[in-house]
Amino acid sequence: MAEQSANVDTPKTAAAGANLTVREAVIDLLRSLGLTTVFGNPGSTELPMFRDFPAEFRYVLGLQESIVIGMADGFAQATRNAALVNLHSAAGVGHAMGNIFTAYKNRTPLVITAGQQARSILPYEPFLFAAEAAELPKPYVKWSNEPARAEDVPAAIARAYHVAMQPPCGPTFVSIPVDDWDRAAEPVAPHAVSRALRPDPEAIAEAGAALDRARRPVFVVGAGVDRDGAWDEIVALAERHGALVWVSPMSSRCSFPESHPLFAGFLPASREKLVQCLDGHDVVLAVGAPVFTYHVEGFGPHVPPGADLYQIVDDPDMAAWAPVGKSIVCSVRLGLDDLLERPARPERPAQQGRGTPPRVEPGERVTVPYLMQTLAELRPADSIVVEESPSSRVTMQQYLRIDRPESFYTTASGGLGHSLPAAVGVAMARGRERRILGLFGDGSMMYSIQSLWSAAQMKLPMTIVVVNNSGYAALDQFAGHFGIDQPVGTRLPAIDFVGLAKSLGCEAARVERSEDLAPTLLRAFGSAGPTLVDVAVAASTLKLHI
Repeated sequence: MAEQSANVDTPKTAAAGANLTVREAVIDLLRSLGLTTVFGNPGSTELPMFRDFPAEFRYVLGLQESIVIGMADGFAQATRNAALVNLHSAAGVGHAMGNIFTAYKNRTPLVITAGQQARSILPYEPFLFAAEAAELPKPYVKWSNEPARAEDVPAAIARAYHVAMQPPCGPTFVSIPVDDWDRAAEPVAPHAVSRALRPDPEAIAEAGAALDRARRPVFVVGAGVDRDGAWDEIVALAERHGALVWVSPMSSRCSFPESHPLFAGFLPASREKLVQCLDGHDVVLAVGAPVFTYHVEGFGPHVPPGADLYQIVDDPDMAAWAPVGKSIVCSVRLGLDDLLERPARPERPAQQGRGTPPRVEPGERVTVPYLMQTLAELRPADSIVVEESPSSRVTMQQYLRIDRPESFYTTASGGLGHSLPAAVGVAMARGRERRILGLFGDGSMMYSIQSLWSAAQMKLPMTIVVVNNSGYAALDQFAGHFGIDQPVGTRLPAIDFVGLAKSLGCEAARVERSEDLAPTLLRAFGSAGPTLVDVAVAASTLKLHI
């Protein structure tokens, strides 16, 4: 797939001449936008879209609609272009809603199409139709439409693409009746839409002046830094000001090198604890991050008393609900560029970030810290980590440090079932050049286990590690917050992940002893196709980051 410019949507070609069908006009449009990969799970109302399917297009089959969205999400993030998804009407969109919600929270550009029954029989509520189809995926799409006329379908898809790609990016939705594809249509003319936004000069000057006079500034970075390709800029700005850098709670990307001396760690999703982490700083700069994401109810101030907060973010809604501070709505990279263009100030002493965690010695059973330490030592240095293991995330953040841009992806919504198919999508986009390390809890795996079939069919170079604690351990940990000693419904014994993986076409092995961990992982990292390693881990006493 051709990547688009980071700043402008520019179709490369457009169909010429009249006497086109809707299908032909749409195919020409998709080709011009670089959307030649279609993620889908086909149904009867979608089949006419694929008549005379072009040879240079590819159809990526997922075995359930939520998996289709997840694969497209990972692919779109890794290619920096929208991904095209085709779903079945009503029930298919319903199946996909969990990962549509996650794509919306991830700010991932997706163009989602769904079949609809023929227009002529819609008044009779036919089998497999969607009532008020455009309303179904709301509010978790940026724009949703069922065109009033068949000939309007190509223009609707063009609009859906441009809206999806406009920051803050996100999914869009077009419902298409089955009999529209063979109707006559006009080609969609080339159309360019700018996507970069400069900050207000006065607002950025005020933020810059506050940083210049600060005694002890601190940065809070979120996924927007990595999404906007502003990694080098945030590092340069932090080094200029000697500022500690924290990661915003629940961030879905890595936006600062985690081995850097100024890296402080990961903020908890609790108001009181977050304020404790930021205590002693007089200027807080939140970049590409909300102010702030909480997971539990809290009270008191959102920042330490006496601290001034400035936010640079590309999402006007996120800026609008920020409870404190001054928000600057702009492209993150351009905002940082403007701050870096200010005259350099006298250097202040650099602050000291987090230290190195103590080395873990192996026991008979594999512990989560030993697993993460071993993965950090053995994985290829440029590998991409895709994670969905909530109960072990804090430990992963201690030992498995990410030091390169576009090297970490997880779910921004907290919903399970996203990251395994997303890892497949990332591997499709980047797996020929960089190894994909998928890190998933056993509970998370069962939400989207069918993704392994798609990975196997495409022979993607993936190492998939299951952190198997035989339950929803995150819920066990979270129960303590509510004073619950023995939560119900959190045990998952006797799931044969090796058998499941092999039945879906993947190589697989199970590790129960520490001495077997390293050699098994090395074989998995050297495999040509997807390999699953099911690691039985000892019970952990670690708590969630709240």
